[in-house]
Amino acid sequence: MATKKGTTVTKKTGTVKASPVKAETVKTEPVKSSTPEKVVEKPEEKKTTAAETTSEKKATVKKTTAKKTVAKKEMKVRAVVEYCGKQVEEKDMIASVKKAWTKSGKKVGDIKSMELYIKPEEAAVYYVINGTDTGAVAF
Repeated sequence: MATKKGTTVTKKTGTVKASPVKAETVKTEPVKSSTPEKVVEKPEEKKTTAAETTSEKKATVKKTTAKKTVAKKEMKVRAVVEYCGKQVEEKDMIASVKKAWTKSGKKVGDIKSMELYIKPEEAAVYYVINGTDTGAVAF
């Protein structure tokens, strides 16, 4: 191993001339440093062959990470309408609306939106399908 002799770096100081100001004059003094400058040494560079650089490039290309998508769990909801001792679940109301829809000669796959209006005092469910078709079913 060869030893390197430390080299010192000295900083030159000089005077700075200031432009004259109307009311005041500015005097500047040279900058003096009481601490010595640090010597920075460069680390030795590693020599690589062409084969090593191409293999390193290939390795960096292969290291791409796949994005992980977090599937949100759907919340389970159970709605029950209770009135005068009768209980009717939401899924039963939806099933009866779908049944009425298919009896009218239309397909369940044609339903894009369904709005339900529940009136327990009339024991009926009023519905609007796809914003235009309306009807009512008894429960």
